[in-house]
Amino acid sequence: MRRTLPGRWLQGAVAASAMLAASGIVSAQTPFPSRPVHIFVPYAAGGGVDILARTLGEAVSRQWGQSVVVENRPGAGGVVASQALATSKPDGYSLIVVASGHTTNPFLYPELPYDTFRDFTPIALLASSPNILLVRADSPFKTLGDIVAQARAKPGSLSFAHAGNGTSTHLAGELLKSLAGIDIDPISYKGGAPAINDLLGGQIPMSFNNAPEALGQLEAGTLRAIAVTTASRSPFLPNVPAIAETVPGYDTEVWWGLLGPAGMSPDLAANLSHDFVAALNTAEVKERLARLGASPIGSSPQQFDAKIRAEYEKWGPIIKAAGIRAQ
Repeated sequence: MRRTLPGRWLQGAVAASAMLAASGIVSAQTPFPSRPVHIFVPYAAGGGVDILARTLGEAVSRQWGQSVVVENRPGAGGVVASQALATSKPDGYSLIVVASGHTTNPFLYPELPYDTFRDFTPIALLASSPNILLVRADSPFKTLGDIVAQARAKPGSLSFAHAGNGTSTHLAGELLKSLAGIDIDPISYKGGAPAINDLLGGQIPMSFNNAPEALGQLEAGTLRAIAVTTASRSPFLPNVPAIAETVPGYDTEVWWGLLGPAGMSPDLAANLSHDFVAALNTAEVKERLARLGASPIGSSPQQFDAKIRAEYEKWGPIIKAAGIRAQ
């Protein structure tokens, strides 16, 4: 004869079974990542952002035992790739490596198809590199002081080349103008390489360029570095002064960071940050970054969020005052 279980006991057993089932579901979840992770790159293949993304992708792929696919989605200064990420699921399988222009795009484009803060999850600040103020090797300008003195004596007589409206090299020049109180004309080029070509040809007296573009010419002795844009001297160019040594308070850099879509869980963001920072600290990645004139950073999601907000606040007034718009 079957015995009937008391109702209270039966209710407790059902509740316990439900709890165990829920626990089982959680423990049975497939570990991340169980399929390829895609990293969007907002620029064409071969540039600094692309090289960094691919180098880190290879390193974390070995950690995970899972492939990492780098997708180049150039267009509109990073807007195309950022929009693609903003509409992706926040499951960690779609990420993006952005450059410092991510925080200036809201001021350069009248309408963005996403919100710079609301639609993304900061994961880690990855690395940074100085821009470099360059002149030809035979230039009469030997120091930044020489340039500032000429600009003050003859306002508007000097110009500087940059890689395009709103780029980090353009903003480096605008920051110098603002803090030094000088008038030098920005001349826009379609990239850093054409700017260097005209500098070498004598068509322009000076140029702000990214480190990867400049290091080869500096080694060849065809160009001379007047100053770097970071607050202190670069370990890659220890004998080159920082602009801040002549213009107090000057500090700007090119930086790269990792974002996910909005809605990503804090635990997932923290785990991704841990894995990518670990990759940054490998000898292989450090060596590759050194060839780009870049230094690894690595940060928590919270630190990267603070960096994004500080950069937004810093550049907004300068871009507005200069009337800069995307080309």
